[in-house]
Amino acid sequence: MKNKTVLFGLYDDEEVLLSAVKDAREKHLDIMDVFTPFPVHGLDPILGLEESRLHQAGFVYGAIGTLTAFLFMTWVFTRDWPIIFGGKPYWSVPAFIPITFEVTVLFASIGMVVTYYAINGQGPGVTNPVLDDRITDDKFCIAFDVADADDDEVNSLKQFLKDSGASEISSKTI
Repeated sequence: MKNKTVLFGLYDDEEVLLSAVKDAREKHLDIMDVFTPFPVHGLDPILGLEESRLHQAGFVYGAIGTLTAFLFMTWVFTRDWPIIFGGKPYWSVPAFIPITFEVTVLFASIGMVVTYYAINGQGPGVTNPVLDDRITDDKFCIAFDVADADDDEVNSLKQFLKDSGASEISSKTI
């Protein structure tokens, strides 16, 4: 993977950031990413991002967990180890409900975590570059990939960041 040179501007307020992102989209600037220390309401539609489909994956994982628990208990209590205890029949569906629910939640949660990490390129042994430590604390950031840009484009992006209210403008090779 080749190194990227990233030009980024740090903002002190999320309202200024939202305004800057709107301006960048109107000027058809190619935003690499926007970093915020907390979710900013209304940022996704401005960036043109679609709704996450992680909840659909969670449903599929939960359904697999439900089937796994229910079918396993059905097999155990009707074929493998058919014992009548407490006067219940072999196939007592109401007795299966608590365990089925717990396995459903377990499969959905573990599946969604693994899916989230896989999609975002995170996980054990992965180190992601950090543009500025303050982005995770109290600063907001718009980043542009300027690896293939000429000096005029870089100066134009710097001027845009300055005009849009960025408190600091920096570049970093990651």
